[in-house]
Amino acid sequence: MSITRRTLLFTSAAGLVAALAAGSVFAASPPLKKKDTYKVGFAQTESNNPWRLAQTASMQEEAKKRGWQLVYTDAASSAAKQVADVNSMIAQGVDLIFLAPREEKPLIPAIKAAKNAGIPVILLDRSVDASLAKAGDDYVTFIGSNFIEEGQRIGEWLVANAKGKTKIIELEGTTGSSPANDRKKGFDDVIAKHSDFKIVASQTGDFARDKGRQVAETLLQAHPDANVIYAHNDEMAIGAISAIEAAGKVPGKDILVLSIDGGKEAVQAVVDGKIAAVVECNPRFGPKAYDTAAAYAAGEKIAPLIINPDQFYDASNAAKLLSSAY
Repeated sequence: MSITRRTLLFTSAAGLVAALAAGSVFAASPPLKKKDTYKVGFAQTESNNPWRLAQTASMQEEAKKRGWQLVYTDAASSAAKQVADVNSMIAQGVDLIFLAPREEKPLIPAIKAAKNAGIPVILLDRSVDASLAKAGDDYVTFIGSNFIEEGQRIGEWLVANAKGKTKIIELEGTTGSSPANDRKKGFDDVIAKHSDFKIVASQTGDFARDKGRQVAETLLQAHPDANVIYAHNDEMAIGAISAIEAAGKVPGKDILVLSIDGGKEAVQAVVDGKIAAVVECNPRFGPKAYDTAAAYAAGEKIAPLIINPDQFYDASNAAKLLSSAY
């Protein structure tokens, strides 16, 4: 079969279409044209807790401050809806998308779709499966906390301050989410190095206060000798306090409660002695997120990972730092 110039041109055009569909035209994350103002999207995971509300407020306030148009969506705890939200932003022609992916794998198609449309994505507070999408290629960068380190810090505090309390119930966050995976790994790895400590039960509470309470109640009944509850976030920790009190025990005395997030209610619980220690996960993303987008548009090289500094609260400093908690 002879190959004519017409055939070659047709094949090349078809190849270009296929490359576009596969997202290979952009070897790196799509560029962002430098402009005076931008239309950006923020695909939020949910709005059912103080941490998320604080994050959203920070993003909205910073957009208003800079005069940028913000297209905001709330996935209402649904990965499928969040994918649809991102696709809607693509259809609206936003310049850039800030995405807080609910889970590590289900949001990959949305990130790929944005890249194929020439829209850069910046991940906030939760990352995605690194084997399926890479910073600097499929998305610009991930801005957030070191979740593994958060779990490690809580585990190390417990080992140093347990005073005989060594039987642990772990309340995990949303299954498949990066903070749940990493906060578990960081904590569990520390505990595994100390044979006198034991995680007697570990179950998801989905980062929710009421579910955290329900799971804690069930696990406390199954393990009445448990004397530590480690929750992957404040909401579940506060739910666990209610479960402990319902069981006729005293949080902070009979059972140590440990948490991550550092909201004002949880820090107040540290002051009150009901929570022993909390690692902050800073929700105020607005300034850093928009600064990063502006720097990217200016052609600056963006690091694939930007870590927010996080505070640590326990009885030694909680009262002093309470006013600065979100």
